[in-house]
Amino acid sequence: MSKVVFHTIAKFLLLMLGVSLVTFVLVSLSPIDPVQANVGQAAYLNMSEAKRAQLAHYWGSGIPLWERYGSWLGDLLRGDMGMSLRYNAPVVEVIATRAVNSLALMGSAWVISGVLGFVLGITAGLWQNSIFDRLVKGYCFVLASVPTFWLGLIILMVFAVYLGWFPVGFSVPLGMSAADVGLGDALHHMALPALTLSVVGVANIALHTREKTVDVLESDYIRFACSRGLSRKQALLHHGLRNIALPALTLQCASLAEIFGGSVLVEEVFSYPGLGQAAVTAGLGGDVALLAGIALVSAALVFAGNMIANLIYGFIDVRMSLSQPCLANEGEKASHQLKSSISRDGRPQDGEVS
Repeated sequence: MSKVVFHTIAKFLLLMLGVSLVTFVLVSLSPIDPVQANVGQAAYLNMSEAKRAQLAHYWGSGIPLWERYGSWLGDLLRGDMGMSLRYNAPVVEVIATRAVNSLALMGSAWVISGVLGFVLGITAGLWQNSIFDRLVKGYCFVLASVPTFWLGLIILMVFAVYLGWFPVGFSVPLGMSAADVGLGDALHHMALPALTLSVVGVANIALHTREKTVDVLESDYIRFACSRGLSRKQALLHHGLRNIALPALTLQCASLAEIFGGSVLVEEVFSYPGLGQAAVTAGLGGDVALLAGIALVSAALVFAGNMIANLIYGFIDVRMSLSQPCLANEGEKASHQLKSSISRDGRPQDGEVS
């Protein structure tokens, strides 16, 4: 067990190192001049050479890449993620302030899309080739090819502009401080961005769950359960749900990166102040410290999602549990006994299964 923990920590540290290095390299290769992007073209042209050199040194645009990265990495090892030049505040404060909105948005979208997609996939697979199945597949195929920002604009125009049911944007009402906002107002402003992310995220999980449901319904153990008097629905719920849940859980945990990428576009469309909007601002302004901090947080979230999926596997299927090898052996033994008790025509042998 200690070997697994050591390997996990090593992979996490290598991931953080690789993400931060790639971020610095991409920012250094960007054609954006941080000084011009932040002071404006007109002010830059009217600026003296000494002032330009001073601002270039302040933004670090003239410092070599490896020197900038080494200095930032040294500060990070001491617990300092640097200063955000765009927001004139420590990177930790900027991320902490905006992470609350982003985590609430992505968390609600992740749960809604996962539950709705799982239910739609099972229902469509259970009634394969029915009208409902065709509607679900059509819905998923259309949404899988629709850009997130375009769908966000449509939802914004329909529900906020034409119907007026929801605010046009932002996370709080205009003229109100964040400290005075209640839970109802926060949820009201988060509804449309969360709806956009949820609707887009349903497609993949629903289609994969449907295909897995069809495969499970055609398996031998479901046919054997139906031969004993259970309906297809009862056999699926009692004997096939765990086999369907494992790939669905894998796909849903892997979709954290996709949800974070979608949140960047959604936050821009709805002017929702989160990590995605801060990442766009940092990228367009050459704020490498803030951009690297957000990249590390997003990579850590994806890594944590995969770790949680591995832990949940042990509860769904004891054969995959790393911490309980005796239960895994018992699960394999029970599976072998069940397979040996079914003859070639799908019926139990005498004395094996009652």
